[in-house]
Amino acid sequence: MNDALRIGLGIDVHRLERGRPCVLAGVRCEAPAGPVGHSDGDAALHAACDAVLGAAGLDDLGTLFSDRDPQHRGRDSADFCRACLQRVQERGLRVLSLDLVVETETPRIGPYRQAMRERLAALFDLPVDRVNVKGKSGEKVDAIGRGEALRATAVALLGPR
Repeated sequence: MNDALRIGLGIDVHRLERGRPCVLAGVRCEAPAGPVGHSDGDAALHAACDAVLGAAGLDDLGTLFSDRDPQHRGRDSADFCRACLQRVQERGLRVLSLDLVVETETPRIGPYRQAMRERLAALFDLPVDRVNVKGKSGEKVDAIGRGEALRATAVALLGPR
């Protein structure tokens, strides 16, 4: 395996539905609507997985864990994180840092930010100070701004183990 640093980008968008639980970065958030997905809909963990997989030169999350496979229906996205980390480690790599942006009108990310950082750090075997989470509003623009959807974008830096 090449000993150079590697960077990956992951983006995930989910439609929001009233009454569904809102789980972001593995943290349950109080919100009137939650993301709709084949698994638990955790767009933040999905984006983080895609960033990590991309940096490692591996297939994306949708290829590895198809939403057409019934065994993934309702699945906890933390399972995907563990599987992605294992694949990365098998390639002789480790995650060095994660940076995540969640764009949503509700919930506000600030009250959940530290818990999200801690959960991401635990899932990707990182110190908390190597994980950042930021929340951004949709400013009433497009589906995100109208509260119909949310988007998560993640960047991962990987290096040799």
